[in-house]
Amino acid sequence: MKVTMLGSGTSSGVPRIGNQWGACDPTEPKNRRRRVSVLVEAGVHKLIIDTGPDFREQCLSAGLLRLDAVLLTHSHADHTHGIDDIRQVMHLMGTPIPVHAAKGTWDHLYARFDYLFEGRSLYSQSAVAHTIDGPFEVGPLSILAFPQVHGPITSWGFRIEADGAVFCYSTDLNDLTPEAEEAVSGCDLWIVDALRRRPHPTHSHLQQTLEWIERLRPEHAVLTHMDNSMDYAVLSAQLPPHVEAGFDMWSRELSS
Repeated sequence: MKVTMLGSGTSSGVPRIGNQWGACDPTEPKNRRRRVSVLVEAGVHKLIIDTGPDFREQCLSAGLLRLDAVLLTHSHADHTHGIDDIRQVMHLMGTPIPVHAAKGTWDHLYARFDYLFEGRSLYSQSAVAHTIDGPFEVGPLSILAFPQVHGPITSWGFRIEADGAVFCYSTDLNDLTPEAEEAVSGCDLWIVDALRRRPHPTHSHLQQTLEWIERLRPEHAVLTHMDNSMDYAVLSAQLPPHVEAGFDMWSRELSS
């Protein structure tokens, strides 16, 4: 199983509009962050978690010509507003793409993008909606969704297994549920939210995330959804050996 971070930035990306780099060194390419998304591959099978506004550019960077599934963590714009671009992937493949999301996500998504799932006179159906109600599979990938506290709403993390390797993904959360702790505990790789150093009402901050990592003991952890206060080199120098700052196009092969 191969995991690639297609984006590692917060909702405004880095730099923000206005060329606002904040504390990030603009000469360090790893500080340029698109909105968060992850590509997971197992053999010929490929799935993406979240389709934010940078989805088209992320597909081009990854050389994507097919998708076996899309998983959505929640309905916020920085995680869903690039989903229209799956139309082009569908045209390349010739078949609609399965999209998996919780009921609460669908309640919002249908209001904006119903044409993708129902088709129109000028548009073919591009996607097939699947409501997550338990474990499911995409080819050889076994997937379990788990609830997370994201301020006043619920976001969803994912535990993905293939060939004995376990990858967990937790973005957009400020607290862990018991289900999340059970899913993540002892996994091989955990990509996890660490927005900034100061506490935030809907996202985890660095100290809290490091405490989670220490308690749940993934073999390796990578930080994501970082804003422009989180300089890559400065942050990297402060992290323990089994934790690293993520960056766009970071990747790792996992095996049992």
